[in-house]
Order: sequence, then C-alpha cells, then structure tokens
Amino acid sequence: MSVLRTRSAVSPLRRRFTDLPLRLPTVDAIVAAERPEEPLHCLRPAVVAETARTFLGAFPGDVLYAVKCNPDPAMLRALAEGGVTQFDCASLAELRLVRSMFPDAGLHFMHPVKARGAIREAWAALGVRTFVLDSAAELDKLRTEIAATGVPGQPDLVIRLALPKGDARLDLSGKFGAAPDLAAALLRAARPLAGKLGVSFHVGSQCLDPLAWRDALALAGSVIRAAGVPVEIVDVGGGFPVAYPDQEPPPLGAFLAEIEAGFEALDLPGAALWAEPGRALVAGGASVVVQVQHRRENALFVNDGVYGSLSDAGALAFRFPVRRIRPGVAEEEGLVPFSFFGPTCDSADVMQGPFLLPADIAEGDWIEVGQLGAYGACLRTAFNGFDQARIVEVSDRPMLETAGYQPIVTQRAA
Repeated sequence: MSVLRTRSAVSPLRRRFTDLPLRLPTVDAIVAAERPEEPLHCLRPAVVAETARTFLGAFPGDVLYAVKCNPDPAMLRALAEGGVTQFDCASLAELRLVRSMFPDAGLHFMHPVKARGAIREAWAALGVRTFVLDSAAELDKLRTEIAATGVPGQPDLVIRLALPKGDARLDLSGKFGAAPDLAAALLRAARPLAGKLGVSFHVGSQCLDPLAWRDALALAGSVIRAAGVPVEIVDVGGGFPVAYPDQEPPPLGAFLAEIEAGFEALDLPGAALWAEPGRALVAGGASVVVQVQHRRENALFVNDGVYGSLSDAGALAFRFPVRRIRPGVAEEEGLVPFSFFGPTCDSADVMQGPFLLPADIAEGDWIEVGQLGAYGACLRTAFNGFDQARIVEVSDRPMLETAGYQPIVTQRAA
C-alpha cells in the first residue's frame, strides 16, 4: 500500500487537519519506492519545531506565527511543538482553522481591512481580541461591529504604520499602512476604545538589512510621541530572511540586536514587543519533488510551476536550491544552468532560475526543489487541472540551512 496521500485542493486550508501524512526516512527513499508522477510535497515538521524553538528562544518578546505563509496542519502542529502559542491570522478561514486545532491559542486578526461579518465572528465566536487597522473607516467598523455582537470587552487595537519603500526582496509598502500624521491621529482616536493600544509595521518580505528594523522603530517612536497617548504594544512585523542560493542573510542575532536596541530607545516602560515571522520559521520545513517530462536544450518541462508551488520562482524570480534525483545514481558534478517550464499551457508558466543541475538530466528524472515551506503549497491553484499533489513527512535536513535559525549540518541524513 502506498505511503503517500494525494492532495487535490486549491488551498491546503481545505484539507482536514486530522488527515496526517505518514513518515518515511528520506526523500530519496520515497522517490525510489513510489516513483511519483505528480508533485510530491516533502514536509519536515521536526525542522519547523526546531526552528521555532530557536527563534522563540532568541526573540526578546512575543512571537506570532504568520499563518498565511504556510497553513498546513502538520506545520501548525510542528510550530506548536516548538513553542508557538500565538498566531497572526489574515482571514476568517485562518482564524477558524487555528482555533479548531488549538482551542487555547492566542489569535490576532492582523489584516487591516476586514469584512464586517468576519469581525463579528472573530470577536463573538472565536475569542479574538486583537485587531489591526490603518484607517478611520476601519476603526469605525470595528467599533460598530464589536458593539453589535453584545459581547462585552475592549479590543486591543494596533495601528499599522506605512513605511517608505525599502530594499526587501518583496516590498510591502504600497498596499497597507497609515502615513505618520494619520497614524498618530488614529492612535489618539483609538485610545478610548482600546484595552491595549499598539503600533505595527512591516519592512518587507525577505529583508536582508537589519538596519531596516532600527529605522522603522525610530519612525514608530516619532509617531507615538506625536500621538501623545500611552502605547502598550510595538509590533515589528515579519520579513526575517532565510537563505536561498543567491541570498545569504546575516545571522539572526544581527536583526534581533537592532530590534532590541530600537525598542529600548522608544522608552515605553511596560510595553510588549511583538514579531510576526512566517518565512523565517517554515521555509526550510518543506521541499517539492517535481519530475522532468521533457527537455529542450537547457529548458526543462516539469510537472509543477507558477500556478502551483513555484509561484515565487516565476514572478519574483526566486532561485531555489535544487538537486537531481535519479534512483541508483549518485549526484553528479558538472552542474549547468537550466530554466523550468511548468505543466500548464500558459507560456507565462516559466521559471528562469538559473537552476544548477547535472548536464545529463533527462526526461523521467526527478528534481527536489528546496526552501518551499514558505509560500509554496499555499499558493497552488487548480488552473488547467494541474491541482493534484502528494504529501509525505520526511526526516531529511533542509537543502539549505540559515545561520541563527537551524544548526549547520554538512551531510544529508542517511
């Protein structure tokens, strides 16, 4: 009987969290035994739990996992095993999922724009008490809808501050956040309604510059001083980077040193420091094995692509670590650059890489693509009917290790 489970879902959130995959020792063993013709998602829960313990042990405040990054139930369990008890949720579906799995977890509704019904259910049925906003209209919406539930209490309100465009790999300055003057006004307006009041920001995803957090905290401090009201929460958001083949971030301690110094400079006695890591906790926790279906010179047609788990390899041109798997044949030297075409009929389904693989790679070979625990499976669609995938848990180390998050391991697990 096969050890793999088939997943045919546009969103992993729709998979029952009680449907756990079985565990095999290594990716190579699974490929040799099963010879999969569909994308194979290889989860590493032990790595995720270990990474979470490292981050929580180092960060000088409260850690909220950004569920959108990877909502797979096996990953959420691994994070809980690593000590995560609070979750940054962006939708009602994420709130429901986490609450169903962890009845006592701290849930935080961190999307600055929320449906009215979602606010009511979050407050009255799911026990959410923290909400983020960046506009006067959202503040009024929260006031009205929370009151309409008839459930007493004061919400904790966090004002998201807009930041100038930065140098993060994925800039997040264009959609959310209040300009400094508006943020100060919102802090003053929210103070009478809030149990606890806070300010948050996001420096951008995969930010390699520790000084970005120092500068953002300085801006937050100027907004707090301009508002002239007590603030109990400072949320430095996410953006903590991990390693990719063309990106080697500074060690975690370099980021935390700037955050701790910047927070202390705010001089807010009794205020809580929060962070919302996503990629930093789960990137190394999954890889995807794809199969080569055709080779055209140095372009490989594979069975996953930008409409599947490799979205970031397309539009964002992320270079993920790769290796060829040919059962019975050792990994070879003499690597050459390849690009990938995904399985759909859309010519935009292309990933330029370059991805370094053996020169003799051919149809039927498999390729493991690493660092896909973050923004991989959760971005899959059903376009063109290519929505089938298989899932299994493995014990292999990640294909890349990130300094400060995981121990450096020089040899693949046996």
